[in-house]
Amino acid sequence: MNLTQDELWETIHTLGWDVRYDNIVIEIGGTVVSGIHQGEEFNKKWATPYGVRKYNKDAFIVLKNLSRNDDTKSQPMDREHKPYHLREPAEPQDIIVNMDGGVGGSWEVKEENAKPKPTV
Repeated sequence: MNLTQDELWETIHTLGWDVRYDNIVIEIGGTVVSGIHQGEEFNKKWATPYGVRKYNKDAFIVLKNLSRNDDTKSQPMDREHKPYHLREPAEPQDIIVNMDGGVGGSWEVKEENAKPKPTV
């Protein structure tokens, strides 16, 4: 399918965008920018100089209507940010694992202070 200008205008109309008043921008996706500083004698066949943008074969165009972007939900938190993974680790619990039984064995996890279960 070849994109025509009429199809583009029809799509914009379907979305309810107003090209006269909305802030519509065009961006390109599927790109990469080199973030590695290369030495003076780098292999130009494989390495890309720092800051050079490359476009993937499957790069794509994105039309964004910034006027319709609802960023009101992105507000600062009303509390101090304390991520769970930065908290002090909990004290480890001692767990004893016993293996007894016949072929293949059986596993039973017993906590140190736990009362043994009666056997029938």
